Amino acid sequence: MAETIAPTRSNLLQRRDQLKLANRGADLLKRKRDALIGEFFDLVKVSLQARRDLTKASQEAYLSLFLANAWDGPEAVRSLALASGTTVEVGITVENLFGVKVPQVQAPDFADGAAAFSPVGVGGRTLDASVQFKALTEAIIRVAATETRLRRIGEEIKKTSRRVNALEQLVIPNIARQIKDIRSVLDQRALEEVTVLKRIKAKLEARDAAEKVAAAEEAAASA
Repeated sequence: MAETIAPTRSNLLQRRDQLKLANRGADLLKRKRDALIGEFFDLVKVSLQARRDLTKASQEAYLSLFLANAWDGPEAVRSLALASGTTVEVGITVENLFGVKVPQVQAPDFADGAAAFSPVGVGGRTLDASVQFKALTEAIIRVAATETRLRRIGEEIKKTSRRVNALEQLVIPNIARQIKDIRSVLDQRALEEVTVLKRIKAKLEARDAAEKVAAAEEAAASA
């Protein structure tokens, strides 16, 4: 149901201010959306590369596991797996990206940490498998971090696009229609006022003319 607005000059000025504000808001939102889209496509490239790195790391890790089982034996591999069972700490920060809170996950770097087991007596193939699976863990975390960030930005792009569409397709046309309706009524009133003034002026002029004619006739009669 359309909102009924009193056709007054103050409402006209108010709606004009609202229209300027809505247009400015739509412009800012479109700029934000465009910036997010640019960030999104840049991140897509990073995500695809992270996926390729994950595929490669997975292949290398499971090949090294196969070789470790074949050369050092499943018992040695299981023993090392139990000995190196540690938790993985992941750093998470929140970045403000064009007003959007985006999580940023920092994958651990196992290369900087000390081994959780003694390499003495451990077969070379098994040690290599341990290194490859740490690399696989890093790759998995990087993919998860990138795709989480990608999903968050994608959701914000959709939300921003909905707001832009609402402003451009509903709010702005509605305000513009109200301005047009109010201006139409005010113009009609102004036209009516001009017409009334013209009629009054015509009546006054007719009365003045009649008075002049009457005065002239009276002067002629008394002469």
